[in-house]
Amino acid sequence: MKKIFVLVVLSISILLLASCGSDNSSSSEESLLVKLQEEGKVTVGLSNEKPYAYIRDGELKGAAVEIAEAVFHELGIDNVESHLADYSQLIPGINAGKFDVITAGMGINPDRCENVIFAEPELKYGYGLIVPKGNPLGLKSYKDIADNPDVEIATMAGAMENGFLKSEGVADNQIVGLAAIPEMISAVESGRADVTTGTDVTIKLALESANTEKLEFISDFEQPDVEGVPTYGAAGFHKDSTELRDAYNEKLAELKEDGTIDKILEENGFAPDNHRVEDNVTEDMLCDPETYSNM
Repeated sequence: MKKIFVLVVLSISILLLASCGSDNSSSSEESLLVKLQEEGKVTVGLSNEKPYAYIRDGELKGAAVEIAEAVFHELGIDNVESHLADYSQLIPGINAGKFDVITAGMGINPDRCENVIFAEPELKYGYGLIVPKGNPLGLKSYKDIADNPDVEIATMAGAMENGFLKSEGVADNQIVGLAAIPEMISAVESGRADVTTGTDVTIKLALESANTEKLEFISDFEQPDVEGVPTYGAAGFHKDSTELRDAYNEKLAELKEDGTIDKILEENGFAPDNHRVEDNVTEDMLCDPETYSNM
């Protein structure tokens, strides 16, 4: 009888411990949102890429940043503290606890969904090329680059276009990975690369900022016919931060509905009709490999 009693007590204790562990986990997750609201501050990881997220004169600028600021304002968090990182280090950074959120217009895809959780998409974009004036090599697509193995293309390390280039047949030894857009522009201007690529609005603005007559934007660029184009960008969160992500989504939906998101996009050089996310495109669809490959 004593043995039975002991077993019953042990079973109850285990159940109580499991229950407490579950409550602690839930409360720990929920406490991040509460903590941010109590402190009135959120730490944001970003890559210095105009017009998504960048720093000018000590201030955060860009569509992705301003969307995040608007959403966090609705959540009662007005102090957005920025941490610059190379694009390829944003996901490792959030998983190491350096940021509360990534806001860099990062494209949602199934591989990235293995490592972070995304909010609903807030904008979409395509890609483009910058070449020397006159386009001496006649490059108008990624396939053109693949067809000429002597061509070297400068890209941002960790960006989605690296995968698109390879899908179109561009060899690894043709791709020169760099840390930032200005380096990519400089590489083409100096002859260290023959061409560079990036999201369409980004490289247009980068070329304007470079104020050079030596380069040009390919206006009739052929978008790659691969999965992931167009790309849908969103804020990213640590996998344990579902409660924070869900709260973010709720306010993001309200700001889409009242026109705030369209206004932010337009003020940052995006044409809302071209870069607005369709109502039927969701984070779940973009994270699902089968759905993603058929979009």
